[in-house]
Amino acid sequence: MSDDLFGTDGVRGRANEWPMTAEMALRLGAAAGRYFRRDGSTAHSVVIGKDTRLSGYMFENALTAGFTSTGMNVYLLGPVPTPAVGMLTTSLRADVGVMISASHNPHHDNGIKFFGPDGFKLSDEAQAEISRLTHEGVELAQAQNIGRARRIDDGRFRYNERLKMTFPAGKRLDGMKVVIDCANGAAHRVAPEVLWELGAEVIPIGTSPDGRNINQKCGSTHTDTAAAAVVAHGADVGICLDGDADRVMIIDEKGQVADGDQIMALTAARWAEQGRLNGGALVATVMSNLGLERFLQARGLRLERTAVGDRYVVERMRAGGFNLGGEQSGHIVMTDYATTGDGLLAGLQFLAAMVETGQPASRLVRQFDPVPQLLKNVRFAAGQTPLEADSVKAAIADAEARLSGAGRLLIRKSGTEPLIRVMAECEDDALLTQVVDGVVEAVTAAT
Repeated sequence: MSDDLFGTDGVRGRANEWPMTAEMALRLGAAAGRYFRRDGSTAHSVVIGKDTRLSGYMFENALTAGFTSTGMNVYLLGPVPTPAVGMLTTSLRADVGVMISASHNPHHDNGIKFFGPDGFKLSDEAQAEISRLTHEGVELAQAQNIGRARRIDDGRFRYNERLKMTFPAGKRLDGMKVVIDCANGAAHRVAPEVLWELGAEVIPIGTSPDGRNINQKCGSTHTDTAAAAVVAHGADVGICLDGDADRVMIIDEKGQVADGDQIMALTAARWAEQGRLNGGALVATVMSNLGLERFLQARGLRLERTAVGDRYVVERMRAGGFNLGGEQSGHIVMTDYATTGDGLLAGLQFLAAMVETGQPASRLVRQFDPVPQLLKNVRFAAGQTPLEADSVKAAIADAEARLSGAGRLLIRKSGTEPLIRVMAECEDDALLTQVVDGVVEAVTAAT
């Protein structure tokens, strides 16, 4: 059995295949329970939320069994967005929070994400210790100390109220028509409710989960459905969330899509003007467009880059005292309001900008001209290590030499799927295509 349980965002894989089995979830729950009960006292609890995947029932029950077996009391939230778990972990004074979700992945995948008592995702060191305990096994609680489990029926309503408090005081969305795509996921109830309660005319799509249709031709990774709805209904804006609602894409009234880089650029510029951008910097990953960096520099601001994963973005934000960060993929982290990426929160902040400036979405979604960027993925089988092949190393070296001074190349193994991601940026479209295709061909040949 591999020791590498945790990827860039918790444990993830295909349901009923290692490591995403009910047995492993039970062992993870017991290990995490023992880790957070290491002081030996009995007053400990865990908050567990999930998205709408069919396998969520299985993992919820297995994790509950694992945690209670080590004496942890369990609060079950049911389907709620990932950021709600972070928020409710602190609100309920729990020791640990767990979100059962594979985010933007298809329904047959699932994952387990952990939050510490402060509502932030666990450090690499904490995850490594939980992984060790999972493999080695833990001492179970005595019969009289087994934990209890109970349902928290109003979790989404508590999250709803917290979200509305982040919208500017005295402002509403009256007269605004908003398409909200919930990806048939965790926000299928709360997102339309929040927008309606703030006064918007809401056009909901992706709000009929059946356990298998999460992220299916909808949500932040499939924006065509929402874009068509925006145009067809004459809506002012569209908000596309992913399956656990920690990502967002914005669609303007013309059906054009803005990714996380454009949303972060808008927010950073507005917060800087208002004196709210801590440290004069935005934290983003190596995937963010060079155009974003140039946009910030032109305004006397900095871009702090991290490894891919919103957990690493948040770690850098906390270490440097920054309050805004995120990923091109749509994770937007605003630590003034939340402990992790929150797609609906970011969407509300975009709507606030529309209300306060009186400008249409099309004027706000294009903050900078992105440098042409091309990303291609190569899938590989378990056990393969294509990046170690000499032919791949040679192809990468050749691509870097050709891009020298004209762009940048990024090759990385996905932390959530068995993919090699090949990304390059360059003003020369022909060169861009040539260098990416060259590396992709080499990686494909090595798989």
